[in-house]
Amino acid sequence: MTDVAPPPIEEGWVREERAYRGISRRLAAHYLRNLGGELVDADEPAEATRVDGDGWRTTLRAEKVNVAGSIILTEVTVSFAGAPAVLAELIPSFKQKAMRAGG
Repeated sequence: MTDVAPPPIEEGWVREERAYRGISRRLAAHYLRNLGGELVDADEPAEATRVDGDGWRTTLRAEKVNVAGSIILTEVTVSFAGAPAVLAELIPSFKQKAMRAGG
């Protein structure tokens, strides 16, 4: 796993971190772009570790995790930063997209 610093916060913002299994960092960045974000540190979603939107910022980390026996999945950890009201909408919207990825 590559070390990625959490996104910077503004006054009144909070950070929340969530892990999602079975999606790639590329898909996570793509979903965040669909939710209004822009890639900050890359031109392509597959290379992105930072996606920022209006009133929010995220960083992305990916690693392989052993879930059971010989089953290994990619786990993407998203660190969200933003105003609590903004994250209250963004995180569930992202989760819904991430859950559909495996189906």
